[in-house]
Amino acid sequence: MRRIRRLLSRFIPQKNKMSPSDVEALRISFKERYHAFKLLLSSNTKALEIMADMERMLTSGHLFGMAFIRASSTAVSVNVFNMIKKLNTLSNGKYNALNARFDFIQEQIVGLLVKEKSLKEHILAISLDSVTKEMAHSVGSKMANLGEIRNRLNLITPKGFVITAAAHDLFITENDLRAEIDMRRQSADLDHIEGLYDMCARIQQLIIRSEIPATLRKAIMAAVTQLEAETGSKIKLALRSSALGEDTRESSFAGQYRSILNIGRDSVLDAYKEILASKYSIQAVSYRLNRGFRDEDISMCVGCVVMVDAAAGGVVYSRNPVDTKDDSVFINAVWGLPKSVVDGSEPCDLFVVSRKKPMKIIQSDIRSKQRKFVCFPEEGVCRIELTGAEGNKPSLNEKQVLELAELAVKIEKYYEVPQDIEWAVTPDGSIPILQSRPLQQMRVKKDDPGRMPKASGHAPLIFEKGITASPGVGFGKVFFVKKSMDLLDFPKGSVLVTKQALPVWASLLNRASAVITEQGGFAGHLANVAREFGVPALFGVPGAVDLLKHKTTVTVDADNMAVYDGKIESLLVRSETKINLMLDSPIYTILKNVSRHIVPLNLLDPDAIDFRPGSCSTFHDITRFVHEKAVREMFNFGKEHDFAERSGKQLYYHVPMQWWVLNLDDGFFREIKGRYVKLKNICSIPMLAFWKGYVAVPWEGPPAIDGKGLLSVMFRSTMNPALTPGLKSKYADRNYFTISKNYCGLSSRLGYHFATMEALVSDRVSENYVSFQFKGGAADYDRRLKRVRFIRDILEENHFRVEIREDNLIARVEGYEKDFMIERLKILGYLALHTRQLDMVMSNPASVNHYRLKIQNDLLAVLKG
Repeated sequence: MRRIRRLLSRFIPQKNKMSPSDVEALRISFKERYHAFKLLLSSNTKALEIMADMERMLTSGHLFGMAFIRASSTAVSVNVFNMIKKLNTLSNGKYNALNARFDFIQEQIVGLLVKEKSLKEHILAISLDSVTKEMAHSVGSKMANLGEIRNRLNLITPKGFVITAAAHDLFITENDLRAEIDMRRQSADLDHIEGLYDMCARIQQLIIRSEIPATLRKAIMAAVTQLEAETGSKIKLALRSSALGEDTRESSFAGQYRSILNIGRDSVLDAYKEILASKYSIQAVSYRLNRGFRDEDISMCVGCVVMVDAAAGGVVYSRNPVDTKDDSVFINAVWGLPKSVVDGSEPCDLFVVSRKKPMKIIQSDIRSKQRKFVCFPEEGVCRIELTGAEGNKPSLNEKQVLELAELAVKIEKYYEVPQDIEWAVTPDGSIPILQSRPLQQMRVKKDDPGRMPKASGHAPLIFEKGITASPGVGFGKVFFVKKSMDLLDFPKGSVLVTKQALPVWASLLNRASAVITEQGGFAGHLANVAREFGVPALFGVPGAVDLLKHKTTVTVDADNMAVYDGKIESLLVRSETKINLMLDSPIYTILKNVSRHIVPLNLLDPDAIDFRPGSCSTFHDITRFVHEKAVREMFNFGKEHDFAERSGKQLYYHVPMQWWVLNLDDGFFREIKGRYVKLKNICSIPMLAFWKGYVAVPWEGPPAIDGKGLLSVMFRSTMNPALTPGLKSKYADRNYFTISKNYCGLSSRLGYHFATMEALVSDRVSENYVSFQFKGGAADYDRRLKRVRFIRDILEENHFRVEIREDNLIARVEGYEKDFMIERLKILGYLALHTRQLDMVMSNPASVNHYRLKIQNDLLAVLKG
């Protein structure tokens, strides 16, 4: 035998045995590669976390702004770039083609984020006589609508002028405020009301302390002089916000910005700055956050109109705001200026008019109006006065009611949408229109036959009265709000209870489950915003603060004007999912468009012919490609350099599939020289945990396949031969572990199924994580989708956070102690084996229930050891 070996050795070339220095050089080289690989994995984990956050924002209804979009886009870009860099380090520049794909994708994202504002208009102040609805981009929708009514409908409005969007932008630019405002917004903790409150106060002070540029000051005062010349006397002005985006069909911004009344010539400039600053009131900033408006897109225009001497005033709705089926005209009126109606500070008369010809009043509700809001031009002040004997009288006569109803129908017909109109009646009986905007109406459910059903007679009723300001049902603990500082303490999900329906309370609507007020009606600003936000609101409940107890749970049935003690389940079945106010908003749309270049995963099968750099169309594709190639580069190192101790080892274990293990650092108890490694030589905590779950319960084999299931397998194999298990590629049906003592990465291909898993498990709780991704199956798409949902339910029951994109499942759990993480890995090991081919039976409910029960029982046994 020895002679035979010697003879063969003459004809078979022998490999050169490496010198100790060569071996040491390879060890150093591998150490450097391992360091690059660890950095690559870290960047991959961060990138995937950011992508998950972006997807969560799109689906959760959670508030976010441009700061979130920019920060997320930048962070994911940096991490993907680092991954490409580290992969090229591992492969000696083999994948430089990825740089071109990265640059292309990055260019698309930057194009969506960088939206320079072009100043097409340079006019700083413009007369209301020249304003029409087409000028909304220059004067804001509020003043554009008022100009349209004045100049094209030829209805009475106050005289005035508008300080334009160009003026606002000039003010911000000349005082270098944009960067300062952006810095304060981006550094503020907008998830907590305290951070929001502090940010708003600081930005408002910045604006108030800034100087009005000389050219703007000159333009404003020239407009005031011109207005005085037209009226022939000194005038008092009402300065009203008319921000871009305000008073539109999609968003009202009702009461979120300031209006300042009875302003003389000498105070116009200071009042102008106060209204600019009101863009950053806490309620306005909260509203923009909830509605998804970019701060830089909102320029504050200001309408300056001559004060109206109002005997009475109020708001007329051309239709019922809480019932789209009701086309009656609703008029809310008080003595004096309409401020008491819109800020909900006083009871108001309600007149309901049928629009059928001839029009007639079908309901009159005359309230006791003890106070009225009036302004005194000579004194330059406004104040609340007692009404005296007239307080119990109707604020409008029949002729005025019908004339208002006619005006409302006329304006609605012109705009072709229901209208929310602010008006006044002067002492001589004329009716100037002060404002008109699209009415925010609540849609009634199609299956609603009429009035909503009440709770059963056994429900503990606290009171039954008030006005439905916003329909719906909500429950929560009562929280009294009396002063601005109460905003800071308001708990999410509470029922907001207050005396006056003030607009400032709108900043709490995204956290309130319902609203109850003692004063106010459905025509006020707070009612408008409550309807926009879909928050049930019951207004005009005398003594509500005394009838309710702080922090006790109540159910508010705004539809039936009733409040019950405790949680009434029979009513809550009517409560609808809270409106996602961000949906389709400007900021939401930007995130959705940016995410299209980041989040979708198109590269799935590493053996497919299109699994190459040129096929990467998103950052997620690049991360998938880089991760796969990085694992292969690490596995190939030992083979390419004939370096046994850093070659992949085949796991020696009695299972039919091939399992390969690459020891990155300290995953083996000792170095293994041969081709195989036994489980007893592996000390990787996460791999051993996964393996214990994998082998804990013997697999019974694939479930029985019905005829349709068999046909779907044949069809899928025909459509994509690369998936067919019989067609082996270099890597098909191999499963790769990359391990160290505390780390494990798994890339698995079992027939039609693809899975990746990564885990870091140690005593450092804050660093622990397990991520798992699964896709594939031989069945049709519907069954594969049902299978990933089936797996999702199991994982969510075991504390994983799970997302599904088509038939691709992504799960993650992090931040738990070591023993808990080990149990999660056992669960994944079990599922990796026992959910194979379950897609074939997903259309059979009996089989699905059988396997669900079996898996639940098996997992209990696995976790108990």
